[in-house]
Parts: sequence; C-alpha cells; structure tokens
Amino acid sequence: MLVVSAAVVERDGRIMLCQRLPGAHNELKWEFPGGKLEPGESPEAALARELREELRLEVSVGRILDAVHYRYPDREVLVLFYRCRITSSEPVPVDCNAIAWARPEALPGFDFAGADRAFVERNPQLAE
Repeated sequence: MLVVSAAVVERDGRIMLCQRLPGAHNELKWEFPGGKLEPGESPEAALARELREELRLEVSVGRILDAVHYRYPDREVLVLFYRCRITSSEPVPVDCNAIAWARPEALPGFDFAGADRAFVERNPQLAE
C-alpha cells in the first residue's frame, strides 16, 4: 500500500487544486497536491518536500484533517490530508498540468481522482 500526504491549502477563501499530468496515473484528474512518502520520511516532511518539488512552493504543514484509504484498480493508497499554509512564493506547475484555486462549494464539480473525491465527499465542511 502506498502512503501519500496531500495538502489542503486555502487562500482568500479558495482551495488550491492540481491537475495530474497527461500519461500519469489518474491522468488529468484533479487532486490536492502532495505525493508519496520516501522510506523513513514523516508524512509532514514528505508533504513539504513534494510541494517544493512539484510546485516550487514553501508551506507550513499544520494539523491532519483526514485519512482516506482507497483502492484503485491497480493500487491501494492511504492518503493523509493536512491543512497547510503558504509561507513563501507562488505555486508554479512544475510537475502538474494546471493549478486551480476553487471556492469550497465548487469542489464537488471537479473531476477528482478517487481518493480525493472520497475526501471531498467525507468532508462537506470544506464547503461551509
């Protein structure tokens, strides 16, 4: 099972989403940015590293919001969703197709990857 950390970054009442690259697993689906943990790495450290690598973004990782276990046809994942705050710079789509800033009430309208969709459905308070 893959363990993944994902960021819920809010700014000016909007939440940052990333669209996966063409050809990637779940290509062109939307997700909360993040990535896999390396051996011996904490979820918080992995999340900060992934956001730095994929978006050239520095963040402060806050509290965990949810943990979603999800089984795709070809893999099983545990995604740990953390509240994060940008500490410097603007996100740059280095390793994603696009970045969107969405109002919480618009989240159900995005074509999310399965685990991210489950997170949105389980956390309706994001839209409150």
